[in-house]
Amino acid sequence: MWYDKKGDWSKAHEIVANASDADSAWVHAYLHRKEGDFNNAHFWYLRSGQPEFPGELSQEWEQITSVLLKKVNATHEC
Repeated sequence: MWYDKKGDWSKAHEIVANASDADSAWVHAYLHRKEGDFNNAHFWYLRSGQPEFPGELSQEWEQITSVLLKKVNATHEC
């Protein structure tokens, strides 16, 4: 998500394309939605277990980032 925010869609896609977890599939779906490849996005939403996002791309970016940061923070709490 950081690379996407910095305008490097290709680097962001490269990272998630090599991952197999549900969170990466969710990011992958978002990236293909952003690209305008809605069929591919649909496939990755299914793989992620997340519903297709109905709102703006910026809203989805915020949602994904928020959820993923909460997961990271939860794993680092003592």
